[in-house]
Amino acid sequence: MKILLLEDDVVLCDVLEEFLSQHYEVHSTYSADEAEEMAAGERFDLFIFDINVLGSMDGIVLLRRLRSFSDNTPAIIITAYDDIEHLKSAFGSGANDFVRKPFALDELALRIDNIKKLFKLEEAVRIDSRTLFYPQMHEIHRGDEKFMLSQKDSEILHYLLSNAHRTVSAQELMQNLWDYDAMPTEATLRSHIRTIRHILGKECIKTIRGIGYRWML
Repeated sequence: MKILLLEDDVVLCDVLEEFLSQHYEVHSTYSADEAEEMAAGERFDLFIFDINVLGSMDGIVLLRRLRSFSDNTPAIIITAYDDIEHLKSAFGSGANDFVRKPFALDELALRIDNIKKLFKLEEAVRIDSRTLFYPQMHEIHRGDEKFMLSQKDSEILHYLLSNAHRTVSAQELMQNLWDYDAMPTEATLRSHIRTIRHILGKECIKTIRGIGYRWML
């Protein structure tokens, strides 16, 4: 899951980014104007916006602008205010939840989990520090690059990742990922493996001769 974090408190922004990056791909900025450019330039799964930030607008105005452009990305507003008017303004601008400062990191994590359930957001599988795999979307994200996989490439990669502790036989892959009457040849399976290796590197999947394949990253 990819998060756009807008927070102009440098210390808090660093803390939040470090915490969230344990599980998500996080892009952060201190400026609402820069956040607007980032949101326009790429797809995010969740916005986390503070109200009082740098730039020509605050987090609520930014969210209202994004909603006016039909951007329905779920949004959590961070606020230091405890009055009802700011909450009404936040929800009226399209916020889906809020968290008041000061807050525990675990509280934010719970609110994110709730958003994920409500909007059925997919959990990304982290392959390494720069690479995320989205099984349902059949996409690999590495930095600013995006790679599309076929459905079968994605299923094979997901199966190998889920069984990274052991060697998986070619027969097991074919029996679990294809219908009986559409069973592929081993040459077809090797072609899918080559595609995955081309994107992630030859070393990601090791061929165990006479047995099958093993995930190595």
